[in-house]
Amino acid sequence: MTEKQPIYILPESTERTMGKDAQRNNILAAKLVADAVKTTLGPKGMDKMLVDAIGEITVTNDGVSILEKMEIEHPAAKMMVEIAKTQESEVGDGTTTAVMLAGKLLENAEKLLDLKIHPTIITKGYSLAAEKAKEFLNELSIEASLERKDILKYVVKTAMTGKGAEVVKEKFADIIVDAISQIQDNGEVDLGNIKILKNKSNSVENTELIKGIIIDKERALIDMPKKVEGAKIGLISDALEMKSLGGESKISITSPQQFEEFSMMEERILKDIVEKVESSGANVIFCQKGIDDVVQYYLAKKGIYACRRVPKSDIESLARACGGRIVSNLNELTSEELGKAEVVEEIRKSDEGMTYVRGCENPKALTIMVYAGSEHVSDEMERALKDGLGDIATVIKDKKIVPGAGAIEIELSRKLREFANSLSGREQLAVNEFASALEFIPSTLAENAGLDPIDVLTELKSKHDNGEKLFGINIFTNNVEDVLREGIIEPAKIKSQAISSATEVSTMILRIDDVLASKGSSSPSGTGQGIGMPGMD
Repeated sequence: MTEKQPIYILPESTERTMGKDAQRNNILAAKLVADAVKTTLGPKGMDKMLVDAIGEITVTNDGVSILEKMEIEHPAAKMMVEIAKTQESEVGDGTTTAVMLAGKLLENAEKLLDLKIHPTIITKGYSLAAEKAKEFLNELSIEASLERKDILKYVVKTAMTGKGAEVVKEKFADIIVDAISQIQDNGEVDLGNIKILKNKSNSVENTELIKGIIIDKERALIDMPKKVEGAKIGLISDALEMKSLGGESKISITSPQQFEEFSMMEERILKDIVEKVESSGANVIFCQKGIDDVVQYYLAKKGIYACRRVPKSDIESLARACGGRIVSNLNELTSEELGKAEVVEEIRKSDEGMTYVRGCENPKALTIMVYAGSEHVSDEMERALKDGLGDIATVIKDKKIVPGAGAIEIELSRKLREFANSLSGREQLAVNEFASALEFIPSTLAENAGLDPIDVLTELKSKHDNGEKLFGINIFTNNVEDVLREGIIEPAKIKSQAISSATEVSTMILRIDDVLASKGSSSPSGTGQGIGMPGMD
């Protein structure tokens, strides 16, 4: 009998992991990603220091910032990073919750795989549980409106508690709610209309909301006025210069007289530019392109403040802030096109000159100037502000809030266990494990605060079984109490998005039973830098 020759269908450079090994390794990688951010959750969560290849330091407890900078290699772990990014882009906060929930769902699925339950049944149960959880979440949500600024401020303070900005969360809450209230348009909020700038010339307590725009540009010429009150602002997207000749056009000058006439004509054209600006009534000009030196000189003589090469995004923000219109042709600049502001002035801090446009009548674009003593602190303040802005924007759009501090997760878990009892198949086990995964959030909150998670969970379950739906763990008092009354509030959308994202990635990872990896690419057996990810042996 002749021996059969083995058939190779894959190149030698390909590594293949199949069946249980593939599942277990993917689950382990996802769990390790969740463990990496777990200690940052909650008011008493810790920070991570991340140092990149060139020695740049980031100190933060923002989930997506940590994962983005960790240089993760494992493909399943990368999928976990993607849900953090999705959570950040969709609702601006809750990234740690989403990643932890996905990690716990996969960890719990491993128990079911050990019981010989097929991954398809687990994923079906998880999908059922997720849909039901979002349904229950909708029922448990509380209506919120823009008029209730006190509630909105509580949402911001909850988002910032435990972050580096906690010491100034009251001030930041006022700034964020005022800013969103100003730029929102019938419940629609474009966060691109709020510009965050950082300056190291002062302390965090001096952070301010400018009802207008700060442009990172100085006046074009030192002889121009440093401050203009009652500003009438012209916004020009074209250059205030001589038009250049197109193509290969040439000017032929054959005598000194012709050269003199040409020079005089050039000066007349440039003077005409200044006269057009003056006749429009503008005393401040922001130009997207260049301004000729001669034009700058004459503008200064007329007492007109001008900035050149202002980025397009800043010109558009100025238009929204001061109510002016951007003109592409100087001939179109009339008094009707001008924007208005109480004051336009150049302010120098730490040898950096910036143009402040303040006192706009009904600005739809604003600036938050963040002051901090160091770059690391200002970066973390910016991240905290963005989380708060994202939370408020979500509440205004969705108009729904839920109690925080683990209260909503415990209630959803309780309701899912009741729902599981109505199922007859093996999906019931998956739904119960989903409910158990939700309990991981309050359990971690307690653990990070140095409390006994089992005692806290037991007390929380007891309260919720007795109908106390708003009870969560108040980390500051170490008591289980009505957290809504204590002002610990979160947007409902953050929770529903976290449930959706976590369920999607966990079901996708569970359905993988074969990993083919080229050795030339990032191998699944690679080490996930920063979290000691083991290889696939």
